Amino acid sequence: MTALCGFIGDGGRPAKEVLASMVATLAPAIARSHAGAKSALAFGGLGDLYVRGSVMVSVLGRVGFADQELCELSEREGPAATLARLFVTAGERAFARLEGHFLAAIVDEATRSAYIAIDRMGAHSLTYALSDGAFIFSTSADAINAHPLGKKEIDPQAIYQYLYFHMVPAPATIYQGQHRLLPGEYVVFADGQLRTTRYWSMRFDETQKAPFADLKDEFMTTLREAVRKASADVSTGAFLSGGTDSSTMSGLLGEVTGRPARTYSIGFKESGYDEMEYARIAAKHFGTDHHEYYVTPDDVVAAIPQIAAAYDQPFGNSSAVPTLYCARLAKEDGIERLIGGDGGDELFGGNERYAKQYVFSLYERIPAPLREGLVGPLIRGIAPASGFRLLHKAKSYVEQASLPMPARLETYNLIDRIGREHIFTADFLRTVNCNAPLMHIEEIYRSTDAQSLINRMLALDFRITLADNDLPKVTRTCAMAGVDVAFPMLADEVVSFSAKLAPELKLKGTKLRFFFKDALRGFLPEAIITKQKHGFGLPFGPWLTRHKPLQEIVAESLASLKGRGIIRPAFIAELTSQHLAAHAGYYGTLIWILMMLEQWMQKRMADYSLPAE
Repeated sequence: MTALCGFIGDGGRPAKEVLASMVATLAPAIARSHAGAKSALAFGGLGDLYVRGSVMVSVLGRVGFADQELCELSEREGPAATLARLFVTAGERAFARLEGHFLAAIVDEATRSAYIAIDRMGAHSLTYALSDGAFIFSTSADAINAHPLGKKEIDPQAIYQYLYFHMVPAPATIYQGQHRLLPGEYVVFADGQLRTTRYWSMRFDETQKAPFADLKDEFMTTLREAVRKASADVSTGAFLSGGTDSSTMSGLLGEVTGRPARTYSIGFKESGYDEMEYARIAAKHFGTDHHEYYVTPDDVVAAIPQIAAAYDQPFGNSSAVPTLYCARLAKEDGIERLIGGDGGDELFGGNERYAKQYVFSLYERIPAPLREGLVGPLIRGIAPASGFRLLHKAKSYVEQASLPMPARLETYNLIDRIGREHIFTADFLRTVNCNAPLMHIEEIYRSTDAQSLINRMLALDFRITLADNDLPKVTRTCAMAGVDVAFPMLADEVVSFSAKLAPELKLKGTKLRFFFKDALRGFLPEAIITKQKHGFGLPFGPWLTRHKPLQEIVAESLASLKGRGIIRPAFIAELTSQHLAAHAGYYGTLIWILMMLEQWMQKRMADYSLPAE
C-alpha cells in the first residue's frame, strides 16, 4: 500500500516522536522518513524521498514526467530529486508536468510551507487538516488523528452523505476539519493559510472526427502500452470478472509479457450473481493461467470487521468483500501487483444508466410548448386506478423525464425512495442539510466543459463512481491483501484518448461502449462483448435471509446503531423483519451500509452518539 504522512507543527512534542505516532497507524511499515525540528515527512510503498537542507520532497506511485529530459533526469537521480529541481524553476506549475498515478509532497521547514498533490484521476487519496496552526496530511485520517493537534470529531453531515452515496464523497471526510484532495488538485500551506488549486481538469473535445480504423489503431496501441508499463518489473496478474474491461486487461497482459497471464476470479454459489462462466470463456480464449475462488457467507462474516477496520472512513460498497478475497488469492500465488479494468465504463460509456438517461432525454426533443402545454399535463392526469399498464408506464416516463439532470439520476436512491423522515431520527435531520447530496452532484455535473449528455455523465462518474468509490475499494482491499494495484484504463494517455472520442462513439442511441466493443471485436470473445454487465456483486441480501452467522453480525450491529440517535429504531426493526423478506437484494443494500457504518464506529468512535442539543 502506498502510504504517506507528514506535518508542519509538532504540537509541543519532538517531531520524531509525533511522526512515530502517525506512522504506527499506517500499514505496511514506513519505508523512509525524515524529521526536522517541527516538521516531518514519511512514506511507505513504491516511492522516493529527497532531502536537501530544510526541504523534503517525496514522490510515490508510478510517476512519470511530461518531457524526455525530465524522464532521463528521473532515471539518474530519482523522481523526488527531479520534482525538487523542477519546482525551483516552475513553482506550482510543476505538478502539471507529472504523469501517472502518484502522490507528491514538498515540505520546506524554513519557510513553513508545503505543497501536496495527487494524480489526475484520483487513484491515490490524501487527507489534510489545519489545526491550531499545524498543517497535517496523510493517506489515512487515522494518522492525522494520531497527531497531538489532530481533532477527531464526527461530522453529522458526512454521515448523511455516506448513507446517501454509500461513501463520503470528497472533498469532505467523516471528520470535521479534515478534507481530501480532489483528482488533479494540490493544496498549498503557506503563511499559516491553506489554498487548493486544480492543476488538471478533464477537457472534452467533442468536435474531432477520425476514421474508425485510425481510432482503433491508436486505441489498441495506447492501451497495450499502458498495460506494458503497469506490468513492468514485478510479478503481475489481473483481476478477471468476465466483463469486457477485465478480459481486455487479461488478454493484453499476456501479449505484453509474452507468457500466459495469471488471472484471478471470484464466484458465488447463488443464482443470478455468479459470472464465472464468462471469466472461464476469457481465460480459455487467451490461454491464461487461471485461478478461481468461490466466496461463501462465512467469508463475508469474517471480512466485515476486517474491512471496517481497514478503511479510515465508513465505506459501504459490498463488492469490497469479493475484491479482497480475489486479491488474497493472487497474493497466495506469488503475485506482487494486480491490474484492474476500472475506468472503462466511465471513459467509454458502459453503465446501463447512460442508456436509460438517453431514453429520458428524448422527451426533451418535443417542442417545449407542446411538451408543457399538452403532452405532460395529459399524461400526468392519468388516474392512479386506471387499469391500462401502458399508460402508467407513460406517466412514469414523463414524470422522470421532466426532472432536470442530474437530479434525474437520483430517482432510484434508497434514501429518497424510502423517505428520509422514515429512516432518520428527527434530531439527526435537524443537524444536516438533506439537499447537500444533490447540490454536490449538481456542482460536479455543471462544472464540466462537455456539451453532450454522455460526457457530462462521465465527468460526474469520474468523481462519484471512480475516485470516491471504485478506486478506494480496489486500492484498500489490495493493500489489505499485501498486493500492489495498477489501473491501465486510467493511464493519462488512455484518458486523453477518451476525451477526444466523439460522444456518439461512446453511446450510440442506447448502445453502450459503441466504439470500445467494435474496436475489440476479433480480440475479445463475442460472448463477452455481447454479455450483460455484472462484475463482483455480492449476494449479501439473499444470503442474509438464510445464513445464521450473517444474521447475528447484522443484528448485533443494528442493535448497537439504534443507540446512536441517527436511525429510527422502528425503521431498523421494520427493515429486518419486513422489507428484507420482501426484496432481499434491494433492502439488503441498505442493511449493508447501516451495518458497515456501525462496524466502522465500533472500531474508531465506539462512544459516539448524536450530540444533545
